[in-house]
Amino acid sequence: MAQVTFKNNPVTLVGNEVKVGDKAPEFTVLANDLSPVTLKDSEGKVRLISVVPSLDTGVCDAQTRRFNEEVVALGDGVAFYTVSVDLPFAQKRWCAAAGLEGAHTVSDHKELSFGKAYGVYMEELRLLARSVFVIDKEGTVTYVEYVPEGTSHPDYEAAIAAVKALI
Repeated sequence: MAQVTFKNNPVTLVGNEVKVGDKAPEFTVLANDLSPVTLKDSEGKVRLISVVPSLDTGVCDAQTRRFNEEVVALGDGVAFYTVSVDLPFAQKRWCAAAGLEGAHTVSDHKELSFGKAYGVYMEELRLLARSVFVIDKEGTVTYVEYVPEGTSHPDYEAAIAAVKALI
């Protein structure tokens, strides 16, 4: 299992670690309008899934803005989701305040379906560990980053390069 700290304190990740070459696990999260969102909803597209502890923090805000900007430039063949346990209402409010009404923020607050399926649920904090997953059109994981320290940024360039390699 990936080893992760949050503010330099070790945390317990619940679920199975996802690795390159794995079939992407299915999940159900909630869109900002409370409708369910699953992996199947973006079938046939390259997917970039950016996982953040909370949009209301500086690094999570920057991560979401950066990936959103990069992915929008790649066109409709790429689906981008930011997953957190923030409530859908808070995510919608954040998107409006950030000027990113088109961003796809989804909430895992209800069942922690994504967090447990991808091994990013931090048990002690009931938050998701910062991570990035790239999934190809066939549903195979092609890039994984479990960011070792939850307050650090992911490797943006490597994740975007992984997406570009699939389109």
